[in-house]
Amino acid sequence: MVYLDYAATTPILPEVSKAMRKAETLFFANASALHTPGHLSRNEIEECRAILAEMIGADPDEIIFTSGASESNNTVVRTFEGHKIITSPLEHHSVIEAAKVYGGDKTPTLYSFMLANNETGEILELPKKKPNSFYHSDLTQVLGKIPIDVKKLGLDYATFSAHKIGGPIGVGALYVKKDAPFKPLIIGGLQENKRRGGTYNTVSIVGFKEALKYARDNCIWEKYDTDVRKLRDALAKRILKEIPGSSLNTDITPGASLPNILNASFKAAEGESIQLYLDAEGIIVSTGSACAAGDIKPSHVLMAKTGDAEVAHSSIRFSFGPENTMADVEKTMTVLPGVIDRLQKISTIGQ
Repeated sequence: MVYLDYAATTPILPEVSKAMRKAETLFFANASALHTPGHLSRNEIEECRAILAEMIGADPDEIIFTSGASESNNTVVRTFEGHKIITSPLEHHSVIEAAKVYGGDKTPTLYSFMLANNETGEILELPKKKPNSFYHSDLTQVLGKIPIDVKKLGLDYATFSAHKIGGPIGVGALYVKKDAPFKPLIIGGLQENKRRGGTYNTVSIVGFKEALKYARDNCIWEKYDTDVRKLRDALAKRILKEIPGSSLNTDITPGASLPNILNASFKAAEGESIQLYLDAEGIIVSTGSACAAGDIKPSHVLMAKTGDAEVAHSSIRFSFGPENTMADVEKTMTVLPGVIDRLQKISTIGQ
């Protein structure tokens, strides 16, 4: 199998799996309990908190553990219920939809803009600070890919998720700057200094910790900037050279996008069909289209960027990780041109 869907979720690192199996035996106790097993579990959680804080330039007590990025995003947006919430059409649905529900007219204003887009990998310019306002950024795709300093970025809130860096699904974190407004999304418990109720998911947090340690100790962002970028760029150049009607939705100029994401469109070939054909050949990618209630909807990101439904419908996201090799690029390009040619020949677009 050639797995090129790292932006959706990453394979769990062997080190993470090993640590989580150990945690099931050693750190099973409720981390809020006062007994010794509880303290042992709590120590693991606090170590994870400290590592993440170190990696993003925050203080440990500014980190709150959540079930993942969607919860973190919803928590920030709901904190500003009834207030003016300014965001962009490129955001993840967990920001866009939450802003529709909770947005209002009061001040202070919340600005929520991701630093890098999850579909195209584009690195975006965050808005400049304005008086009587607070700033949130969904950094889910960024963690481990490029260095992060939340203070230098001027952020009051930032979102992270473990399964984007080799950790488990179902655990994430939220950075909340000291003295920034905050309203818990989940109430009813004293955990996280009353900021997020519920028994700690200790085993998954241990997995998050190991994924963070691996990224930190191996300076994984350097591997992304060199080895992973070479794979991404090689695939991009071959697509443009070998597949008629292809175009890139990702700017592969250094510094313009995350080094592991490539979004491409293929004229007269529908994205979901491309995905299914590739899947049958063991090549795993994502499509920019989403199927909902029987309607195939084009990517909201590409529609916002291009306004072209055909480009959006024909898009595929290839996303790489440190485990990929040039052989994966070669395998993809032995299959992809034939798939596109087959679909273009049966397409009614332009006929």
